[in-house]
Amino acid sequence: MINHSVMAERRTFMEYICTIPSPLGRLLVVSDGENITGLWIEGQKYSGVGNRDNLVEMELPVFAAVRKWLAVYCEGREPGFLPPLAPQGSPFRQSVWAILLSIPHGQVITYGDIARQLHDQTGGRQSAQAVGGAVGHNPISIIIPCHRVIGANRNLTGYAGGLALKEQLLRLEGWPEGSFIRPTRGTAL
Repeated sequence: MINHSVMAERRTFMEYICTIPSPLGRLLVVSDGENITGLWIEGQKYSGVGNRDNLVEMELPVFAAVRKWLAVYCEGREPGFLPPLAPQGSPFRQSVWAILLSIPHGQVITYGDIARQLHDQTGGRQSAQAVGGAVGHNPISIIIPCHRVIGANRNLTGYAGGLALKEQLLRLEGWPEGSFIRPTRGTAL
């Protein structure tokens, strides 16, 4: 049964969008008016912008906070603050994204490390592949640092914005070129 009051509520809910040019590419940023709900590199896999008809282009204070964060980050420094974030996703994905936010600037962890952290938190087993799905669907790229997750044996695994951008982000954080192994078909997470 469809709850029509919820459907009506969804129709009137507005989201706001801005485009931010950056050294990383053109970024599309979405907000609920107070929090960032999405940040995608234009053209990246799993972008949440293409299927939304309730987006209004408008300048908001939260977009200014993202610009400030990005300016510091693109200089290769830890910004030291986060704009307000409100990513939408299942409890499992929220748990994975919280772990991503805890990875220090300039550090990397593996999908298996995240699976072990989740196991320690919940007592339930999580596969590296399930973690990879949650990491890959991170709706707030760069700020929620999914680029800091690598595969086993220092394999540079997939990134929704492309491996070249993932390498660029890691170099901004101090990793020299060649620090990671480029994937081959069938590389394990």
